[in-house]
Amino acid sequence: MERYHQWLADPAIDEATKEDLRKIAADEKEIKERFYKDLEFGTGGLRGIIGAGSNRLNRYTVGRATQGLANYILKEGTQDKGVAIAYDSRHMSPEFAQIAGLVLAGNGIRAYVYPSLRPTPMLSFAVRELGCTAGIVITASHNPPEYNGYKVYWADGAQVVAPRDKDIIAEVNAVASFGEIKEMAMDEAQTKGLFQYISEDVDNAFDANVLAQRQAPEIIEEMADQLKIVYTPIHGSGNLPVRRALEKAGFHQVYVVKEQEMPDSDFTTVGYPNPEDPKVFVLAQKLAEEKGADIIVGTDPDCDRVGAMVRNDKGEYVVLTGNMTGALLTEYILSQKKAKGTLPANGAVIKTIVSTEMIRPMCEAYGVELMDVLTGFKFIGEKIKGFEETGSHSYIFGFEESYGCLAGTYARDKDAVVATLLICEMAAYYKKQGMTLYDGLMALYEKYGYYREGVKSLTMKGLDGVEKIQKIMASFRAETPAAFAGVAVEWAKDYKTQVFKNLTTGEETASPLPVSDVVYYTLADGSWICVRPSGTEPKLKFYIGVKGDSLADAQAKIDALEADIDAKVAAV
Repeated sequence: MERYHQWLADPAIDEATKEDLRKIAADEKEIKERFYKDLEFGTGGLRGIIGAGSNRLNRYTVGRATQGLANYILKEGTQDKGVAIAYDSRHMSPEFAQIAGLVLAGNGIRAYVYPSLRPTPMLSFAVRELGCTAGIVITASHNPPEYNGYKVYWADGAQVVAPRDKDIIAEVNAVASFGEIKEMAMDEAQTKGLFQYISEDVDNAFDANVLAQRQAPEIIEEMADQLKIVYTPIHGSGNLPVRRALEKAGFHQVYVVKEQEMPDSDFTTVGYPNPEDPKVFVLAQKLAEEKGADIIVGTDPDCDRVGAMVRNDKGEYVVLTGNMTGALLTEYILSQKKAKGTLPANGAVIKTIVSTEMIRPMCEAYGVELMDVLTGFKFIGEKIKGFEETGSHSYIFGFEESYGCLAGTYARDKDAVVATLLICEMAAYYKKQGMTLYDGLMALYEKYGYYREGVKSLTMKGLDGVEKIQKIMASFRAETPAAFAGVAVEWAKDYKTQVFKNLTTGEETASPLPVSDVVYYTLADGSWICVRPSGTEPKLKFYIGVKGDSLADAQAKIDALEADIDAKVAAV
């Protein structure tokens, strides 16, 4: 209750906000939810429910985060380079973007702000294109409508990583009161050139870089009139950039889901705007059936994740998971580069530790190196930066199971614009051979093995949920299970303690990756299970990967492991 009364007494907080808070004076549970902590500025920035309170996203928590970032930039001495800002279609996104820009201006730092909503990868690109020291995106990605967020990028165009992330967090936490936030009036900021809108030239440069990632433009030219594409931006920022990319690439039969075409902060047709959820494609499927479409593609609100559906051998539309799409794209890009003689000798593909292991034999077959990183695309961006600085490897492709990937190095975050373009190009490639993308996937299974993956998410909201997640993680960490579904655990890899232990030999090795709240088990049959709290949602996630003798065998292994995980969680 103390923080609640502090807000009511704070002269820096406007009267309208205080009036909202007075309305919940009798609701102790609501007060506790809103004020039991400060909304944590984590390694990726802020994400939370929009509303008044210290544990909510509002003009004050956004202002404080920006003041902390400004203080860090001033200490670094890079303020003359400015900061780029983008935002998506969520509630308060334009307002939060403006507040961030005016706080930067109040600190003498130029803000370059997109004049309307743009995909997250376009912010990553703008930071590099404009030579900025940092970037900010206002988005909560695919979270429900009541959420928004604030992500920070650095000069390389990637989200900030250690140790810089911790240093920025320290500066944000050092802003002790809202009275320390320096916010300039818009008129003054624009007059002084400290608040500028990003020009259309940057959009055009982004488009050109996306189009440069085509592997076989001649296939698009040949098949453009035959391939039918249904696209949905799911009420988000992908609508114009994705359609521009497909049009400029030469695709002629692109049908957009009208009910989901325009920005809608409530995501009225879906509620939960996540392309990982097949329910968001109900309207797209209807349109696809009408048009006889070959492929359905959908992007999330900030257009960094892409989902797809394709026709199976029975003519029904089925979902491609992020792992399936990642594997298909990896094979397609590697095969095209090899055929054209452009596969680099020091080529590298990067995936996260929770993504499909099918990529391993694939990279071996093409003679390129596969690298694993922690969950979060910023770690892929960090690798690209390292390649750029050392020349050790040539980046080819990177992806994560959660429907995000990047071809090219023009951006340093996952990009659903280029992903959509390449998925459609790939569909055209297979169609030329009389195959669907589903047929292409079956061919991969036959070539590399029947790899299958699953994700089990347990949603645990509020303070009670946080405590439950911590309790479950502590339980798995304290006592390593001897087996899952009757299959012995061989390795227990704890990325928090940094200790990897072989349960058979007792051998211990150190983690090659940074500290993270992740536990990873490798089983005797090659299956693996990874458990980690989500960094963006109130969820505990169990990732599962198996290899079977057939698809049915692989699915049976997944089902057995999921059932055992349920039993183990229930016992905590």
